[in-house]
Amino acid sequence: MQRRINTWANLDWLTVALYLLLVFLGWINIYAAVYNDEHQSILDFSMRYGKQLIWISAALLLAFAVMTIDINFYSYFAYIIYGALMLVLVAVLIFGKEVNGATSWFQVGSFRVQPSEFAKIATALAIARYLSTFNIKINTVKSYFRLAGIILFPALLIFLQNDTGSALVYFAFILVLYREGISESILLIGFFIIVLFILALVLSKLTILLLSISIVLIIFWFLNRSFKNIGIGVIIISGLTALIFGINELLKLGLPFYYVLLVALTISSIVYIYFSIKYKLKNIVLLLIFLLSSIAFTYSVDYVFNNFLGRHQQKRINVVLGLESDPYGVEYNVNQSKIAIGSGGLTGKGFLKGTQTKFDFVPEQSTDFIFCTIGEEWGFVGTFFVIVIFVFLLYRLIGIAERQRSPFSRIYGYGVVTVIFFHVAINIGMTIGLVPVIGIPLPFISYGGSSLWAFTILLFIFLRLDASRLELL
Repeated sequence: MQRRINTWANLDWLTVALYLLLVFLGWINIYAAVYNDEHQSILDFSMRYGKQLIWISAALLLAFAVMTIDINFYSYFAYIIYGALMLVLVAVLIFGKEVNGATSWFQVGSFRVQPSEFAKIATALAIARYLSTFNIKINTVKSYFRLAGIILFPALLIFLQNDTGSALVYFAFILVLYREGISESILLIGFFIIVLFILALVLSKLTILLLSISIVLIIFWFLNRSFKNIGIGVIIISGLTALIFGINELLKLGLPFYYVLLVALTISSIVYIYFSIKYKLKNIVLLLIFLLSSIAFTYSVDYVFNNFLGRHQQKRINVVLGLESDPYGVEYNVNQSKIAIGSGGLTGKGFLKGTQTKFDFVPEQSTDFIFCTIGEEWGFVGTFFVIVIFVFLLYRLIGIAERQRSPFSRIYGYGVVTVIFFHVAINIGMTIGLVPVIGIPLPFISYGGSSLWAFTILLFIFLRLDASRLELL
């Protein structure tokens, strides 16, 4: 049974106020970022701040349109919307225009639109539709594969556009699955893979191999509480290592010690599986699979890093990890951004008085690096204020998600939260040098129509669902 509810009366106006405040802050900081003495009017439509006002006006119209659509539309047509956006992502690979090395834009005259921004909405809707379907069990192999397909398919298409930053955003949806009951082990495995990837770039393979063996031995002790069995394992691998090392030296094969230890570990794993079956030891097979998989992954990191990432992406990662220095290349943007933010001090230099901003020392300062403009002109107080607004917005959205009666609305709401959170955390992190520069905008603040429109639609679909939550009895 349903009853009609006044949508506008039940709209969460506090969230709308936070949205409008962020959009306004974005507009005036875009004005500051590209300010020109010859174009002083903030309504000059030949400048970015004038164009942003057009995008803002269109975004407000889109928000109004979203609020007038029946709530059932978003659930019933979720898969169709998702499929249509996937076709658009394929089309942009064929007919798209290359901008900054990424073929991810459609251009008609001077107007450009980036479909990958809108694909996040479609993905959030598709996940919500699937997980809210009656009798769906999330912790099954079938559900894992279907959810992985929904999330990874658009990420792959966007990766093929050479827009790695936008592709990475889709992995944030894993947090939605965690809220809906996915096993904690999936998150732990994901976290371990990220850590192992970083360690594989920083440490030698031999060091990681020894570290992996040590970790598995510690886990084994916690599971079995037996130093005797650990001792047997250490003796087996040590003996085989000594034997293979001797053969390597005797026959002058020239194998590095890492490979000697790897062969010894593989043989000893087979031997130890026999002992585990004979003496009924717990989880040995799983631990050995974990160990060998970790080693195989470590060995593959170099290949993936060198063959799937562009040279500029490799440099950005190496710079963050301290493995490479390129102050006049990939480091330049971040260094100038940190100078701008640091020079702002406590209260900033004042509106339109930022020297780093005014003299264009920071590239992309109205888009990806808009946060450094805030830092320079408004100082620590200004940046803290912006971060607090985002935190409050996310906290508010989580509260709204938890009060939903419909599983579809709740799941979609968490999709909105994770996408905004990922963008905010990574964008601010890259402007202060904590994460590699991957080129994603700061929600509602960075210059650009596609980004602003997509985030507006993403947010207001959720607010529309929330406004009608009481219709369900």
